[in-house]
Amino acid sequence: MVITLTPDATEPESPDLVNPLRRLAAALPARPRRVILVSSTRVFDGDPGARELTEDDAPAPASQRAQALLDSEIEARRLFDAVVIRPAGIYGPGREHLIRQVARGLPIDRNRRTNRIHESDLVRALHELLRMSTPPSTLHAVDGHPATRGEVADHIARRLRIPPPPALPTGPSGHIISGRRLKALLGTLRYPDYRSGYDDIIAAGDFRR
Repeated sequence: MVITLTPDATEPESPDLVNPLRRLAAALPARPRRVILVSSTRVFDGDPGARELTEDDAPAPASQRAQALLDSEIEARRLFDAVVIRPAGIYGPGREHLIRQVARGLPIDRNRRTNRIHESDLVRALHELLRMSTPPSTLHAVDGHPATRGEVADHIARRLRIPPPPALPTGPSGHIISGRRLKALLGTLRYPDYRSGYDDIIAAGDFRR
């Protein structure tokens, strides 16, 4: 069983992610052999971001949303002995927000450190966690090639043959998340970095302004 309760921007700042897990546990006739909770690397939003973070680092939630995610991880482990996977920056067909933002020439936070995973590689990771006999208790789903949002936006702009987007007046933020454990699990990713992933999306779509 794969549980996806990750809050999005339309949900409250402090979503209730614990009680849905408890209701699910109460409704099931028996605990599934394998349970995976899809969380988020946002549980590290209180970390200063100056060093690479691995699965062995303790989460440092600073916002209510991040704390809600961490609470759901703790409860899922208690109720289901769940494996926790934390994706960062999921993108792919239908998840093209940054491409469209660049195409419109909107200002971006160019200094923010970002991590991402193509949805096809995330699905591969989930499949592997479901089938393997001894999965890791925690897995960060990132491609292992972090980049600033400005670097990613500049690459997208080059592919669209338009000027790069302007910068918002912000300093460095965000995190660098290690993808070593995911690479050890899957071997070569289908999309090992943002260039290969965004190139395929742009080639398949029409993102003219």
